Amino acid sequence: MKTAVFALISLMMVLTCREGISDPGLKGKKILIVYGGWDGHEPGKYVGILYPWLLSEGAVADTCSSLKIYTDKEYMKTVDLLIQVFTMMEITDAQEEGLLEAVRNGMGVAGWHGGLADAFRNNPAYQYMVGGQWVAHPGGVIDYTVNISDKNDPVTRGLSDFKMHSEQYYMHVDPNVKVLATTTFSGDNDFWSDGCTMPVAWKKMYGKGRVFYTSLGQVAADMEVPEALEIIKRGIRWSAESKYEPAEKLVSPVY
Repeated sequence: MKTAVFALISLMMVLTCREGISDPGLKGKKILIVYGGWDGHEPGKYVGILYPWLLSEGAVADTCSSLKIYTDKEYMKTVDLLIQVFTMMEITDAQEEGLLEAVRNGMGVAGWHGGLADAFRNNPAYQYMVGGQWVAHPGGVIDYTVNISDKNDPVTRGLSDFKMHSEQYYMHVDPNVKVLATTTFSGDNDFWSDGCTMPVAWKKMYGKGRVFYTSLGQVAADMEVPEALEIIKRGIRWSAESKYEPAEKLVSPVY
């Protein structure tokens, strides 16, 4: 019953939020999901959520549990969008360069939480592409609010502020990303962060590639919050247009 009710609420929200919005479609797009790394972020469960949805949208979707795929330059040239769900671990020089080259040449990237911004901690060039890096989640799993800071962007338009019970990511962030949503720390756990406003979702360009990230989504159950799932789906659609739409000017200094 809970699953059925959640599905109905999600569908109603999608229909409401898309009203007046021209979302790019995924039909015919080649999408690669690379998953693995630390099991605590439930990469396999996320594949179980997103893979059927991608197929229902008409995408041509592949999954891979190895970073070696990044060194296959001919294959990577065919990919419209990479969805990476791969927390921590290490990446070889050849794998990193294969990934970054594909993005510079126009492959889109979308990801969330540690699967994108807590991967490959020793690789600043990779972090430069993502636009940020996780450094802490004070208090662990807590209640916090996500504030929609950009109400005009198609990824967040029509959405209202919402509550999460999850890890509230404290991050080091590129000041030139286009911030779509934020959260404010209370200082209950680390008093010195009281009142600090931190990006929760952003867009950026890396070469010709569109990059979307959100810190939501510690575990798959977080996607039972309809707004969180909708932000990820919209970010995927936006990133998948990387090779088909003009590059956007997204420099939006925070400081």
